[in-house]
Amino acid sequence: MERLAERRIAVCVGPGGVGKTTVAAAVGLARAQAGARVLVCTIDPARRLANALGLQSLGNVETRVPDHAFREAGLQPGGQLFAMMLDVKRTWDDLVARHAPDRARRERIYRNRLYQQLSSALAGSQEFMAMEKLYELTTERDYDLVVLDTPPTAHALDFLDAPERILDFLGNDTARALLSPALHAGRAGLKLFQLGGAYAAKTLARFTGADVLKDLADFLAGFQGMYEGFERRAAAVRSLLSTPGVGFVLVASASPLAVDEALGFHERLHAESMPVAGAVANRITPSLWPEGESAPGEEALRAALGAGGDLAARLARTLAEHQLQARADAVQVARLFEAVGGAGVAIPRLRADVHDLRGLSQLAERL
Repeated sequence: MERLAERRIAVCVGPGGVGKTTVAAAVGLARAQAGARVLVCTIDPARRLANALGLQSLGNVETRVPDHAFREAGLQPGGQLFAMMLDVKRTWDDLVARHAPDRARRERIYRNRLYQQLSSALAGSQEFMAMEKLYELTTERDYDLVVLDTPPTAHALDFLDAPERILDFLGNDTARALLSPALHAGRAGLKLFQLGGAYAAKTLARFTGADVLKDLADFLAGFQGMYEGFERRAAAVRSLLSTPGVGFVLVASASPLAVDEALGFHERLHAESMPVAGAVANRITPSLWPEGESAPGEEALRAALGAGGDLAARLARTLAEHQLQARADAVQVARLFEAVGGAGVAIPRLRADVHDLRGLSQLAERL
């Protein structure tokens, strides 16, 4: 995509199941073959990216795709291509270590059961840490391009909203006021709190259990004084995503629901002045005949095949159904491309899944 040629950050966004990971890898490969130093960061739990790049596995540190892997695929490396998979738990731990005032506070947070849940499975953690890792990679590394494959979310806008929800939880003033006896009294206060010293807390304890409230109080106490640092970092990330060096790539299939979600994301990005580089309509049913022409009918096929029976009838139905699907896909693709001012690329359904560098290279050429 020409609009990505000079960008330093490419963020692939869209609903799950539309091929974001593969598109992200192809974008990175295209720039690397052109001579750039590129990193592709994925949050895809299926680990398809590692397989496609010829790597055994990916972790929370960058791994370079070796030159021999390019040569074996019949490609010239040109630049350098790196890949990594986001480790949400480790990224959370690194963020806490960066902001904790001392080792004791850091270890206290690490041991807290609510933190262990937050840093591994709580909704929004992937998105928040994807933002954090993107900021780290672009400000502390020397890549020409960082491509981020965003988490598969139920709704694409979660990628922008989730970090704010996590920060609201960490800095919730109501919870702090409610749990203030535990937050300010140390171990003795926690003991009294567990016995139900405050009426509101005592009422809550009937539903959640005193142990849960104790964990919550200890969790919030551990983050006291750190919230402002988290908030500043999140603000810096949002500011970074609004710079001209960033390009959001909307990835969707021809499903009306997928296109609707991509268009909703486009509206949100536009409202927040975040730059959209273009759109990729993936796995599109291609038309087999030029615009205005129809698929051949049963009689024409029977004459061409020189065969009787129902072969011509079945083939005619198959071709007609294919063309109907192609027309329906074309309508959805037009909706998507209109939103991005025509800056879109349609990728047809491929005969096989992209599973290696050669396949990625073919996809990159289409992009």
